[in-house]
Amino acid sequence: MNRKVKIGITIGDPLGIGPEVTLKSLRRFKVPKDCEIFVFGDRVSLIKNGLKRKGILFNLVDLKKIKNSEFRFGLMSKKSGRVSLAYLKEAVDYLKRGRINSLVTAPLSKEAINLNKIRFFGHTEFLASQFGVKDYAMMFVSKKLKLSLVTRHIALKDVPTAIKKENIFATTLLTYNALKNYFAIKKPKIAISGLNPHASEDGLMGREEERIIAPVVTRLRMILKTIYGPIPSDTIFKRALDKEFDAVVCMYHDQGLIPFKMLYFFEGVNLTLGLPFIRTSCVHGTAFDIAGKNKADCRSMLEAIKLAYILTKNRIGH
Repeated sequence: MNRKVKIGITIGDPLGIGPEVTLKSLRRFKVPKDCEIFVFGDRVSLIKNGLKRKGILFNLVDLKKIKNSEFRFGLMSKKSGRVSLAYLKEAVDYLKRGRINSLVTAPLSKEAINLNKIRFFGHTEFLASQFGVKDYAMMFVSKKLKLSLVTRHIALKDVPTAIKKENIFATTLLTYNALKNYFAIKKPKIAISGLNPHASEDGLMGREEERIIAPVVTRLRMILKTIYGPIPSDTIFKRALDKEFDAVVCMYHDQGLIPFKMLYFFEGVNLTLGLPFIRTSCVHGTAFDIAGKNKADCRSMLEAIKLAYILTKNRIGH
């Protein structure tokens, strides 16, 4: 049976650049015949960002949360945070009812949402919670570099104690399965980074590599064979770009995201692993400072939509 790819797109914070990059991406994305797009947001916000009545190639799920009179570009506010979360919750409802089978998220503001006294750590954590998923990971995807994170949105001072053997194991396994099942790499080669400079140089700068990371690598190699590490993070990305590895598993957020965004800020995609559906997003934020100025670059969002289509098509067995 040839099932249709139904992609849901949330516009993120309606006062940021999310609506702009969503519309720009959809103008460039040539919607395949086996694909249907649902956009979750407010018509007011989309019209302010250039939506025309003609040429609409998507189904708009208009939540009607914002009035024209209260719309202010670039205003990080309590209401915009509450509204952006409402878009996401509606998309989750569509996913649970099978009305869409993948999700692309434009950037929202965690700060704006938390102004409503709602503990919101990010799309990834929220979606995992909504679908009861325990093991999940953030993978960042570009044509030449793929990497996953063991820890995500936590303070740097908390990283050493947050790195656990089971977290490294689960993240690496999720990464391996994604490379094999989503990207058709038969025997994925994965490099696991160290935590400390030079992977601690035999304990001179810490014992995390010896006590935590190396034992996990040994255990994984017994199962998957092509797992390597711990490798110093100042050389691991160069080796991955030279095609020595298919992906890198990083210990913390900035260890992976600084090199990735430096190289692929405009083309990179965030892919959530472990969910029962494909979820992608652009790799930038709300950029309130340029909202409404038609300056936002939509390439990352466009690549997120393209990747969601390709991976969902593979997943549902076309």
